[in-house]
Amino acid sequence: MRFSRRYFLKQGGIAMVGLSAMPAFLQRAVAATPMPNKKQLVVLFQRGAADGLNIVVPSAEPNYYRLRPSIAIPQPRRGVAGEAAIDLDGYFGLHPSLAPLEPLFHKNQLAIVHAAGSPDPTRSHFDAQDFMESGTPGVKATDDGWLDRALQTIPEENASPFRAVAMGPNLPRMLRGRAGAIALPDLKNFKVIPQSAAMNNVVQGGFEALYAQSVDHALHGTGTETFEAIDMLSKIDTSKLPPENGAQYPTSRLGQNMQQIGQLLKAKVGVEVLFVDCGGWDNHVNEGGVQGQLSNLLKDLGQSLAAFHQDMGDRMQDIVVVTMSEFGRTAKENGNRGTDHGHANCMFVMGGEVKGGKVYGKWPGLDDHQLNDGRDLALTTDFRYVLGETLTKHIGVKDLATVFPGFDNSAHRFPGLIRT
Repeated sequence: MRFSRRYFLKQGGIAMVGLSAMPAFLQRAVAATPMPNKKQLVVLFQRGAADGLNIVVPSAEPNYYRLRPSIAIPQPRRGVAGEAAIDLDGYFGLHPSLAPLEPLFHKNQLAIVHAAGSPDPTRSHFDAQDFMESGTPGVKATDDGWLDRALQTIPEENASPFRAVAMGPNLPRMLRGRAGAIALPDLKNFKVIPQSAAMNNVVQGGFEALYAQSVDHALHGTGTETFEAIDMLSKIDTSKLPPENGAQYPTSRLGQNMQQIGQLLKAKVGVEVLFVDCGGWDNHVNEGGVQGQLSNLLKDLGQSLAAFHQDMGDRMQDIVVVTMSEFGRTAKENGNRGTDHGHANCMFVMGGEVKGGKVYGKWPGLDDHQLNDGRDLALTTDFRYVLGETLTKHIGVKDLATVFPGFDNSAHRFPGLIRT
């Protein structure tokens, strides 16, 4: 049979919809050569501007408690679990809801960079996220994202359609560009519904039939790559890729996305970079301290990251996870027991090649004259230094000039943040 796009539209073609269990014909085991193992980078974006000062607490900084009389996290106290900051190095402590990450820090699997972020002063969520995803703070004319440009510097013949994956319904700004990426709303909720007997025969026969004899250019080129991705996805039986090593993921969106990232990595379909985001961090009102909105978000974040690390086991030697948010929050709490849009923040870097157990970055202090604009944690580390270190030492980007154009990538490094 010869199919055209008009035929697909007229006949209802194929529809991909959510499903609690994949049908048998999509779960068929197909003998295929696994894609070769490569280093993988997972980028987690906390949308809404997370409060870095209550995530990684400067518990030895008196001004922190002066500025936040009702939402500050108490100093670490021996024998008081869940009610005070978790001591990291005598100066900084973790929010108690991030307790699952403490062992990773002390096992040198987790590093923190404080007072980090974008140098652009905007307090607009939209602009700040755009600048951090484009990798060109202050420049709105950039067409592609820094993660896409990083992949462009490492061209690959016959690259897997899953080389770059975003977990979610939309492709993020970070992965837009010539290198190509796919957005994957849900790995297991996938079904192809044939709308006629003829279409059923085609679908049962394999996705290749949908485009192999097509006379429509729309089903070639990028369309072919899309069908290739769908075909590969249909061969992943998630029931055979359960969490390992006793890992238990939260049932939240973030937890389930991290679990599916783990399944993609186990399936060996050629994944190199993955993107996932989580929202809700814009806590102007009732942010809370040890308990509250921020605490709930951090509990989800900590459990999700810790479960992923445990699930991956020895695979974690090839994986680095980096967290980022568009900007931080004001140093001083507002009148609604929350915080407003600020400037610098903190970033987490987790993985087998990370030299953890340390809070990196120059701490600027929280005295009034040390604050940015008299209100925010000042920025001392550009987020591009953190990403540049990871891109060069972990996934092999040799030239950062095209990844972060107009930026002096050689001006500063974190020796040892990522082991060579």
